[in-house]
Amino acid sequence: MLIWRLLMSAILIPTVFGVFYLDAWLGPSAPLLLCFVILLALRGANEMVDLLATRSFAPHRVVVCACCVLVAAASWYGRLGLVPIKVPGEENTLAQVMLAYSFTVLTLFATGTYRYREPGKSMETLGAELLIVSYIGVLLGVASQLRWVAGDAAGYLVLGSLLVVTKGGDVGAYTFGRLFGRRKMFPILSPGKTWAGGGGALFGSALFGMLWLQYATPLFNRSWEPPAWYWSAFYGLIIGMVGLVGDLCESLIKRDVGKKDSAALIPGFGGLLDILDSVIYAGPVAYVLWKALPLATWQV
Repeated sequence: MLIWRLLMSAILIPTVFGVFYLDAWLGPSAPLLLCFVILLALRGANEMVDLLATRSFAPHRVVVCACCVLVAAASWYGRLGLVPIKVPGEENTLAQVMLAYSFTVLTLFATGTYRYREPGKSMETLGAELLIVSYIGVLLGVASQLRWVAGDAAGYLVLGSLLVVTKGGDVGAYTFGRLFGRRKMFPILSPGKTWAGGGGALFGSALFGMLWLQYATPLFNRSWEPPAWYWSAFYGLIIGMVGLVGDLCESLIKRDVGKKDSAALIPGFGGLLDILDSVIYAGPVAYVLWKALPLATWQV
C-alpha cells in the first residue's frame, strides 16, 4: 500500500504542478485551470452521487453534475464574457459563485417538483442534491479563487500553498501515526486516525507551509520577499487543522452510507474525494487567510 501511494504521488504531483506551470504561462484567464476544475467537479459529483445513492436518496446524476460545473466554474464567467450582466471586478468573483449557486438551488427545487410522484422521498433526494452541489461545486468554486486572491502573477504560489500544506499534513499524520499512534482520535468515525497522527498533521502542515512560502516565493519573482517565517508557519498550522477536520467530514459521509472509499479510482488512495477532501474543505479558510495575514508581501 505504501509503495502504491509513493508511486502514484510521484506521478500525480509533477502532473498537477506541470499543468499549473503551463497555465500560468497562458495568462491570468487560466484556461487550463478552468478545464481542470470542470473535470474535478464532474468526477467529484459522480462519486458523491454514487455514495449517496442509498436508502431513500436518489440524486439525479446529470442535473447534479451540471449544477456542480455551473458553480465551480463561475469565477470564469466574467473573464470569458459569459455573463450578460455587470458583475464585480476580477478582484472579487465570489459573487459570481454565489449567484451561480443560487440558480442551482432554483434548478434543483424545480426538478424536484417536476419529478414528484409520492410522499416520503423528495426531501431526502433534494437534500442530497443540495449537499453535493454545496460540497463539490461551492467549495471548488471558492478554492479556485486562490488563483487571483494575491494577484495574477502569484496565483500558483497561493494554490500551491494549499496543496503543499494539506498534503504535508497527510505526510506528518502518516509518519507520526505509524511511529507513535496508540490512542484513537475518533474510533467510530475514522478508526485509523490517532491523536499522535493528528499532532503530526499539524506539525507537518506548519513545516511545509513555512518551507513552501519561504523558498518558493523567490522562485516566482526574484524581487518578492517571502513572508515572515512565523506567519508562514501559522498559515500552515491553521490550514492543517482545517484540513484535518475536512478529512473527518468526508469520513462522516462514507461511514454513514457504509462505504470505505469514495470510489476505486487510484490504487492506494481511493477516489478523487479521498484525495481532495482536506484541500477543498480548507479552500475557503485559505482565501480568508491570504486576505487577512501579511503573506502577500509583494502587494504591501
